[in-house]
Order: sequence, then structure tokens, then C-alpha cells
Amino acid sequence: MIAFQPGKYRRTIIRMWKITGISIGLLVFLIIAVRFNLLWLFGGMPDLAMLENPQSELASELISEDGKSLGKYYSENRIRIDFDQLSPNLIHALVATEDARFTNHSGIDGRSMLRVAKGVFTGNSSSGGGSTITQQVAKNLFETRSKKYRGVLGKVPLVSTVIMKAKEWMLAVILERKYTKNEIMMMYLNTVSFGNNTYGIKVASKSYFGKEPFDLTVPEAALLVGMLQNPSLHNPRRRPENAIRRRNVVMSQMVKYNYLTNEAYTAFQKRPLNLNFQLDGPNTGSAPYFQESMRGYLQAWLTKYNEENDTDLDLKTSGLHIYTTIDSRLQKYMEAAMREHMREQQRLFDAHWKGRNPWAYPTGREVPGFIEKAVESLPQFIALKNELGKAEAWKVMRKPYKMKVFSYDGEKEMLMSPIDSIRYYKRFLHAGMMSMDPRNGHIKAWVGGVDFKYFKYDHVKQGCRQPGSTFKPFVYVSALQKNYLTPCDRITDQPVEGNWNPPSSQYTYRSLTLRQALGQSVNSISANIIQMVKPNTVADYAHKLGITSQLDEVPSLCLGISSVSVYEMVNAYCSFANGGYRTEPLAILRIEDRNGNVLQEFHPKQNQELSDVMAYNMLYLMRGAVEDPGGTAGRLRSYGVTQGNEIAAKTGTTQNHSDAWFMGMTQNLVSGIWVGGEDMQIHFRTMDLGQGGHVALPAWGLYMRNVYNDGTLEQYRKAVFTKPTNFTIACEEVSNDSTDTYSPPSISSDEGALF
Repeated sequence: MIAFQPGKYRRTIIRMWKITGISIGLLVFLIIAVRFNLLWLFGGMPDLAMLENPQSELASELISEDGKSLGKYYSENRIRIDFDQLSPNLIHALVATEDARFTNHSGIDGRSMLRVAKGVFTGNSSSGGGSTITQQVAKNLFETRSKKYRGVLGKVPLVSTVIMKAKEWMLAVILERKYTKNEIMMMYLNTVSFGNNTYGIKVASKSYFGKEPFDLTVPEAALLVGMLQNPSLHNPRRRPENAIRRRNVVMSQMVKYNYLTNEAYTAFQKRPLNLNFQLDGPNTGSAPYFQESMRGYLQAWLTKYNEENDTDLDLKTSGLHIYTTIDSRLQKYMEAAMREHMREQQRLFDAHWKGRNPWAYPTGREVPGFIEKAVESLPQFIALKNELGKAEAWKVMRKPYKMKVFSYDGEKEMLMSPIDSIRYYKRFLHAGMMSMDPRNGHIKAWVGGVDFKYFKYDHVKQGCRQPGSTFKPFVYVSALQKNYLTPCDRITDQPVEGNWNPPSSQYTYRSLTLRQALGQSVNSISANIIQMVKPNTVADYAHKLGITSQLDEVPSLCLGISSVSVYEMVNAYCSFANGGYRTEPLAILRIEDRNGNVLQEFHPKQNQELSDVMAYNMLYLMRGAVEDPGGTAGRLRSYGVTQGNEIAAKTGTTQNHSDAWFMGMTQNLVSGIWVGGEDMQIHFRTMDLGQGGHVALPAWGLYMRNVYNDGTLEQYRKAVFTKPTNFTIACEEVSNDSTDTYSPPSISSDEGALF
């Protein structure tokens, strides 16, 4: 026992020793009590397994076949990176501002704690915080302040703070023993929030500046580090003055710790923010319709994978790397082509219906009560009617308020009622387009609508519409397969013997080759062929080649009366371009976990449904639409895509011009597009404006022109179709000469009415 000599300060010294001893004893007791959750008063601690393998919520990322990010699924928008991907500017700014002695302490910085204590006693709140970066990692990564680690005493305000701090101290010490300083810094930077639903330095750097973290300048790094103190208060989008002030404070700290010269600081503090803000989200990124379509598939795959492997992977939090078949270049060109084409079609449509509503009968007379019926079918209206009654529900629907609406000139804020907004959006044309590589089934590009933010419905896979004359190749291939016809046969444009004839046909009684008949899309010839082979045979072959929707086995099936999706049509047409092999569409190549371990790889599934000779025969017939006089797709020549190239194609238009289609095949790429109104009552009034060759074909031409102009897309260059070995065709072929005169087909030839 220590003996104190008599003297003036003996009692004071004894008192100080007692206080120190009691304090140390209480601290030791606190640590033991907290560590072992004494009497269940202090709440639990993360277990050892969690400390050895700390996990944070990571977004799962969709990646294109050429290595570009398409988008993410997340609850917190976060992607993990490694230390060598950081800019030195960022490291210096972080250490200088958040933890100057980071490399010297072991998780708890005694000097900082004394500084905080001094600030508390002196009332100086600007003395800084005492938490080290390691302690902040413990708080962020292990959620020490969440309810699951809060015991009975966690409800007592001051006591709860002491307990939480004690847990963070202990975790910080453990982390320092288990991990290097670089690893701890990355745990911190990969988990912190930078506001605006951006978590982690990679997402923040991309969102605020469009840069990788390694490329951040001193002012940019200082801005992001400065936001960590309070992302809301220092939000550069909403409070730019605060953000600049805080950024300059961070740079002054860098000067203080010799990471920055005074001269550089003076120059940097005058710089503007220079934000390039673009937040990743469900309405942003490339291929949003594809992203959303894959969400359901991936959720189902994860459910099965977790059951089979006893794991608990989650699409939004497990940081999966999902490698897709999408090519970012093709996707970009398709999106650009669709945007340009649909803007022009909408302009024509609005001018065509100027002063009138576009929901009309075939006669052009407006459908009465069209909007009112649309309103009454809405779930929101039904809920309002059940709660308030029908009259009050209509009052709510007619009450105007400010809302943002879509337009091709950019988002607009307008004052309108819900019923006005429905009337506004019903006037828009919609579209869906998809490309697929027929050799392996890889889906290369997918555009499901004109704007995902405002029109979520996917017209590639969700939407099913009547394909019109684009269905005719299934009629022709059925006849060839059953040996009713050969590619060189001729057939007369005349009425069908029997009870059914295509409506609105004007028979010419011309003898046409099959190539001419299909190229000019003569309805009566398709009707005669289906009379030979029977509708059930046509339906069977369509299903074999890739159509999965139910088909009505009636004579009018030859004109495409049964609704199908763009997804199905592109898949089925690929069988013609792939030597008769039906290949299941493939969207995902492989899925990896957050550490790069491959969870599963996906491979094409193929089955030969036609001989290679039969498939080539069909390509030969469908080339007539592009190459021969009077072909319905001759307009493609104006896009510069036909010279030195072979294209097999088919246009389609349904009754009333409600649905316009175009299907185009090259040797290595098959693409299809549908264009139409949300409802079949919304359409152009004339064939001149409403046929597939006008409303759908140009998007294909614009798209492929960009593809051919891109020298990096060597695998999709212009080419002739691959002929089967020793293939010969007895009938005379029409040469692919771009100087041929293009004669538009007569209205009666193509696509006309369905019934």
C-alpha cells in the first residue's frame, strides 16, 4: 500500500488517487459488463465471425458484355473498391480532417479524447470530435447504435451514449488488431454516406463528379470529405455556400498537416464546385427496361440458389456482379435511334390529329367516353370511390395541381388534374425494340419504351400486340416444310376458295413468285397458303421457332391476329438467321459474388427446328422486301445500310393501323420493333402514315446505320447470309443492287385489315 508523507497537499493527492482508482475500476467494470452483457442490461456485441468477416450492404451491379456498368439494384447505393483505387488527395484530405493521428493510434486516440474532455469543461464545442476513423468504422459497419444491440440501459439517454462508446472502443481495438490501416480506411470509405442516397466513395465520386475516386482533384476530394461531417448540411446541390465553406476548411486542415501548400490552398479555395451530378437510380443508367425485366428473373434465381446452397444472398445488399449479354454500344445506338424516331412520329401524330382526340373508330369518329372509362378502371379511382363515393372521387380526379410531365423537349411542370394528365399521356405513341445475336441467343440491346421514368410498361416482353404481316413468314415456312410449295413456285393473287377471304383485298390475278408475294406482303396469297397447310400447322411451326403466346388456329391467323411480344418475334426470327436452330434468348452470362467468385455461368440452349437449307430459303424469300421492286422494306436504302449487305425483312401493320411492326435480319443481328398507341383505339387514320414501313422501319434504319458506322463493332459489320454447303436454288435470284428503283407497295398489297 502506498504511504503518503504528511504535507500541505496530502489530502488532495490521496483524493486524486482514489478518484483515479475508482475511475479505472469503473472503466474496467464497464468494459467487462458491456463485453459480456451483464444481466442483459447492456445489449449484445457483434460476434467474432462478424468481426472477422465484416459485411456492408453493397449494390448488385449489372455489367454489359463489353464491361460497362448498366445499372444497379440496391437499398443503399454502394459499390466497394480497394485502397489502390483512391486518389492520394482523398487520403490526405480524410486523414487531415477526420483523424490526423490515424497511423499512430491503435483504435483509440488518447489525445483526441483529452481534447474533447477539455472542450466539454471549457464549453468550446469547436475543439473537434474524439472518434477515430476506426471507431467510426465500428459504428457504421456493425451498427452498434441499432436496436438489436441495445439492452435495458440503452433506453437511458446519457448511459446509452456511454455504453455505445464503450462498444465502439472495444470494436476499434479488435479491428486494429485484425486489419491493416489501409483495410480499415477502405472499410470506412466504402460504408459512409455522402447524401442523396450515395454510399461509399466510388458511388459518391461518380455521382457528384462523374469520375473514378483515383481521378479526384484536391478541391473535389476536399468537398466529399467535408460532407462526411453532415451530408445534409453540406449538400453541394442544395447548400452550395455551406459546401464551399466546409470544403475550404478541409483544405486548410491539409495545409496544417503539410499535405497542401499555402499557395495551392489560396488558388483552390476560389474554385467553384463544378458538380457533374448524376445519381444512379431506377430511372437512370443504360437499358432501364432491361434492368427492370431482369429484376424478377434474378430474384427467382437467388431464391433457388439460396435454397440449394444454404445461403442468404440478397439482390439489393449482397454486391453481386451480374454479367449480361447486352452490348453497351448497341444499346446506346438503339436508345438514340428510338428517341429520334419516336420524336418524329409523335410530331406527325400530333399534327395528324390536331384539334381532335386520337382515340377513334375505323371511321375516324371519336370513341365516346374513352377517357372516362380509362379513369374508372384505375386502381386509384376505385380506391377513392370505395372510400369517398363516386361523386367525390370524380371531384378529386378533376382537381388540378402542379405536376411534372414527360415531353420530348424535356420534363415540364404543368398545372393539371389527374384526368387531364391521363388525357395528356393517352396521346403518346409507344414502342418496343430488341436486338439478338442469332448465333448464340445473346440479347444485345433492349428498349422497352420512350422514357422509363414516365412509362414503366415494357413493350419488349410485357406488351403483346397483333403482329400483322410480320407473322406471314411462319405461314410460308409451314408450306415449304410440308412440301406444298417450293421457293421457286408461283402463286396467283386471287380470292381463296372457301368461306374466308382477307378483308379489303383488291385482287390483281397476277402470278407472283413466293419471294414477290412475301416481299410485297400480298394478303390473298398468305390466305391461300394457310388454306393449304391449315391454321394448326402454322401455329405449330410458329411455336417451334419461338412464339410462346397462345395462337388462334383460324384462317385469319395468316394476317397476324394473335397477339405476341417483340421478345417472342425476335427470338423466332433468329431461327431463320441461325441455320434453322432455335436458340433460347440469353440475357445473363454469369453471376459472381462480391469477391469475384463465380456462382453460376449460363450457356445458350439450342434445338434445330428447320434444316439449314429451309432456313436459308426463308432468308432468300424475305430479302425480297428489301431488294426487289415493290418490296415493303425498300425504304431501307435511304439509310445507307443495304449496299454490300444482305437484309431479310418484314413489315407489319394491323387493322386500323393500330400496330406497326418491322423485323430486320442480318447475318449476325436480328432486331424487331413495334410502335403503337397505349390502346388499339389510338392510331393514325391513314395507311400512308400508319403502316409499318413508315412508323417502325425508320428506327431500324437509324439504329443499323449507327452500328455500321462504329468501327469497333466488327462482329456486326455488313455481310451476306451464310449459304448452306452445296446450296443451289433453281429459280432466278434478284440481285441486291442499290440502284434499283423502289416502288412503294399499293395499300391493298400489304398489311391491310385483319378482319
